[in-house]
Amino acid sequence: MASLVKTAHERPAGLRPAYRDGNVLRWLAAFTLSLVGDGVYFVALGWSAQKVAGPTEVGLVMAAGALPRALLMLGGGVAADRWGLRRVVIAGDSVRCLFILLVAAFVAVTAPAVWILVTLALVFGAVDALFVPAVGALPPRMTTPDQLARLTGMKSLSMRFSQIVGPPIGGLTMGFGGAATTFAVAGLLFALSLPLLLTVRLRPLAGHGHERPAAGAVPGTGLVDGLRYVRRHRLIGPLVVVTAITELGLIGILNVGMVLLNSERGWGPSGYGWIVSGFGAGAAAGAVLLTIAGGLPRAGRLFVGTLPVGCVGGAAIALVPSLPLAVALATAVGAAMGLCGSLGNALVQTAADPAYLGRVTSVVMLSVLGLAPLSYPLVGAAIGAWGAAPVFVGCGAFAGIGALVALRSAAVRQAELPRAGSASP
Repeated sequence: MASLVKTAHERPAGLRPAYRDGNVLRWLAAFTLSLVGDGVYFVALGWSAQKVAGPTEVGLVMAAGALPRALLMLGGGVAADRWGLRRVVIAGDSVRCLFILLVAAFVAVTAPAVWILVTLALVFGAVDALFVPAVGALPPRMTTPDQLARLTGMKSLSMRFSQIVGPPIGGLTMGFGGAATTFAVAGLLFALSLPLLLTVRLRPLAGHGHERPAAGAVPGTGLVDGLRYVRRHRLIGPLVVVTAITELGLIGILNVGMVLLNSERGWGPSGYGWIVSGFGAGAAAGAVLLTIAGGLPRAGRLFVGTLPVGCVGGAAIALVPSLPLAVALATAVGAAMGLCGSLGNALVQTAADPAYLGRVTSVVMLSVLGLAPLSYPLVGAAIGAWGAAPVFVGCGAFAGIGALVALRSAAVRQAELPRAGSASP
């Protein structure tokens, strides 16, 4: 067992930057493979449902995974803190790998029935509720505090890369090999990530010489303790509130709203693609800046300064008269929100007590993956009734409330990321 759970005592703290740390790079490669596998899986799920069901059933299949993810996400944070982040991540990837390969074998000999696709989505949603908080809480346990901002930028780049690469791979395999082959490719990508995850070393929790934290109370108490910790923390509490408000305001117009805006303006699918690409390129540029610079000075002020840019820019996309201006504005919004989001994530993780990392991450991810998508039908209905421009402006104004919360918080404004050679906060 001692050989399975390795620690980071094997190297002096801060000896190498994150981008030269083999331990970090192995984790990043495993994380990227898993994300690309997710992209392939979603393509296979959607197109398989489209081939055997009508629009209503397709929507049911695609939404099925969201329910267990939202209901179980906070419990996933408790499990990550109690059982150990590394164990939960490896177990989650293993279950996803085995189950999707089982589905691939089933689909190879029969049609991809709706019930098997819904079951697959439900299983993935439940596993994600455990996997997402654990994998999100790993970076502070793999590197020193002064390298965490750089690692956050590297993680953001990995996510952007997977969003570019995963869906095309899924589309190509669906075209050439069908659903069974595409599900099998996703399973293979998950399988390739597992050996890399098994070699990842984690820094021990303060006061513990091993990766697993001391056993806590019953799960309900652990969850309550985690929520109380987030609420009372002078920096993490406001940052979680800011994230929830801004995501709820912006994610609907940046996803559903952008599709309807392009239809309203007559820019078509290609226009939508250019705008989304511009947003992605801007977000990648923000991640590159953080990766190269590492710990940026006055991180809290930079967070507070970039957040209004994203809110105002997101609202203004519906007001510009031409597609090139919309693409340019989307690029600026992506850069601002990419940098802002990465800084916020790094600030939360450097400030959090390691014993609460899983639960803190689960609360943050619940606001992004569980609450924010609730705005999709509201945004769609509102644009159908009033048009895109007033809805974009209204959502941007709502997101601006989050920017005001950040501005009013002295802890957020004064927050700093650790510099090279500094001790953990």
